[in-house]
Formats: sequence, C-alpha cells, structure tokens
Amino acid sequence: MPEDAAVMSEPVVLANADLIFPNGETRGAVTVLGSQIVEVSEGARVPAGAVDCQGDVLAPGLVELHTDNLERHIRPRPAVHWPHNAAIVAHDAELASCGITTVFDAIRVGSIEGKGGTGWSRYARDLADEVLTMRAKDALKISHHLHLRAEVCSHSLLEELAQFGPDDRVGIVSLMDHTPGQRQFADIAQYEIYMKGKHGLSHDGFEEHVRTRKALGDKVRDVHEAAAVAAATRYGAVLASHDDTLVDHVDRSAGYGIKLAEFPTTLVAAEACRDHGISVMMGAPNLIRGGSHSGNVAARELAEAGLLDILSSDYVPSALLFAAVRLGSLWGDLPRAMATVTSAPAQAAGFTDRGEIAVGQRADLVRFRLEGEAPVLHGVWSAGHRVA
Repeated sequence: MPEDAAVMSEPVVLANADLIFPNGETRGAVTVLGSQIVEVSEGARVPAGAVDCQGDVLAPGLVELHTDNLERHIRPRPAVHWPHNAAIVAHDAELASCGITTVFDAIRVGSIEGKGGTGWSRYARDLADEVLTMRAKDALKISHHLHLRAEVCSHSLLEELAQFGPDDRVGIVSLMDHTPGQRQFADIAQYEIYMKGKHGLSHDGFEEHVRTRKALGDKVRDVHEAAAVAAATRYGAVLASHDDTLVDHVDRSAGYGIKLAEFPTTLVAAEACRDHGISVMMGAPNLIRGGSHSGNVAARELAEAGLLDILSSDYVPSALLFAAVRLGSLWGDLPRAMATVTSAPAQAAGFTDRGEIAVGQRADLVRFRLEGEAPVLHGVWSAGHRVA
C-alpha cells in the first residue's frame, strides 16, 4: 500500500450494519485495528466516533478464484497489446471497486503455434513476474495470487510449467482442454458462431482451426495433463478441473484428488462432482444472463438443484456481487448466497484467514445497500485499508 494508506493505528468501528455470516445475519458492529478484525458485537448502537452504516449490509470481502479480467486489460482488442504494469493497476482498481478483495489472476500457460486459425502466444512467466513484483512493492489495492490455466492441448505447456516453482506461490492450477467438439465447446455450431464473432474466421478458416486443434489434442493430451497435475503438486497449488462434461471426466478429476470443479457444463457432471465431494464453481455472468453463452448448463439450474457451491466473476468483475444477491433472492437466503463468494471460495483455495467476519480474520469487508436487486457499494476494505 502507498505510504498515505498506512495501516490504521487507531481502531475503526463500523456500526449499525447488517452483518453477514456464513450461516446467518444480525445487526451489529465490526471493529478493525490494523489489518485485522478485533471485535464483532451485536446491536444497532452507534458508539461515539464509529461509522454509522445505517443498516447497510456488511459482508466479508469477495474472493475470486478464476477471472480472465487481467487478460482483457493486457489485450483489450484482438490486435492491441497494452503495457502490462498499467493493465495490472487498472485491473486491480476495477476489482476493488466491485468488492473483490482477494483474486486469483488467471494466466494461461501453453501456447499454440503454426496454422489453424488463431494462435496463442507465450506471456505467462513475464506477466506473473510483473504481478509478483507489484505485489511485493505493495503497489496493489487488494490481495493478488496466481492461477495458472494449464492449456493441455498446446505446444509449449511442458516448457512453460517448468518456468514456475514453489517460490512463485502459485495458488491454483486448472486443467484446461479447449479442443473443439468436447467440454466447453461440445456444440460445434455454437463454437463456430463464437470463433467467427471473436476472431473473424471464415468458414474455411474455422474448419482448418478445428482440424488442427483436434490433431494437437490427440497427440499431447495425456502427457500434458499428467505434467500439469505433477506441476500443481510441485508448486503446492490447489488443482482444479475445468469444463467437466461427462461422468468419466469427473471420475478422472477425482482420481487426481481434485476438489474444485470450474464450470461443469452439464447437470450430470455437477451431480457426479457432488458424489465425489468436489465443490462446483459456476460463472456469475451465466447466472445473471440466465444461461451459458456456450450453450452449456445454466448456473440457475444447478443452484435450484442444490449443486452450486461457488460463484466466479469469470469475465465480468461486477457480476460477482450482483450474482450473489440474485442467488440470495433465488434461495431466499442471502447469507447462504454470500458464502458462495466469500467463505466457500476462501476454503477451496486453502485460506483460513479470510472469507468470514470473525475476530482474528483479515479486515476484508464490503459494505453495500440494495437498490432494487442491484447492490450499490458504500465502502470496500482490504486488510484494513479503505480501497473503494
């Protein structure tokens, strides 16, 4: 943090708030000293010198496990590359303004070279170094961690994984397989619409893209997947699956010891995750929009079936709190819904110091009021610092 945002030496009391806990809520106050919560009390009384929250909701800061938002900032258009430090700062500020106080920045490892439509260039090691350097300099508002998206069907995955180690404190490694015709892109017609719209591919270009990607997957999938699993163990990272579609996919994930499933694409896959004790994470934009942009299972369907554990903002940071509020209306239980963006993702990432309002926890807090169904932020604190 900058010098003018030094840790508070005097306690700050946020009083007369609707405090959200994992299993309930109550009117009360939270006292913050330095970077920690030092007292939680009940009642609407506003002590002298306290901040009167006027009945606003006071919840733990949001924990985001998978966001592509940093990539959007470094490449705001397909042919535009933005200076990384400026992009990291803008990304950090945007997340803070949305109530997110802990983020796992998703960075792709694995490039694709040669013909076959769109390619993926290498960037992970350089970008990770820049994020880690800015974090070490206290130049960022919120708590940043690394999430390596291991693209199993790529050319350079083995080499790029070898560039990272335990000292990088990689928090999550997710197994990605974006080969056309399976998982997220099982619906080739829907995938063709997506690729033509995003990358301007012609019909022939799209057909060539599908052929080359499938051939690459057949060649490297098994070796690369095993390497990514081994890398996660070497880093000490949480291992996550991505876009599980079939029961066989989930069985394979469970065999690796995976306990976090990102965006399963079918109801049967989500049910299999539950059978294996694997937490299910779905995209907040999916919940807000009422369905998946790829034509996969709707987050609402899983929520109604009791199969939704964690929400991720994915590609829209502001969707995270909004979706939690909407989920609260769907379930008739705001604390349960807020747990999907606070305590549940914190636990899935292995954190014990955040995700709840409790004495000894990090003072990561978000204060908001509902205007209709839209949450309006009135304050965000990260480790005791007011950041929005």
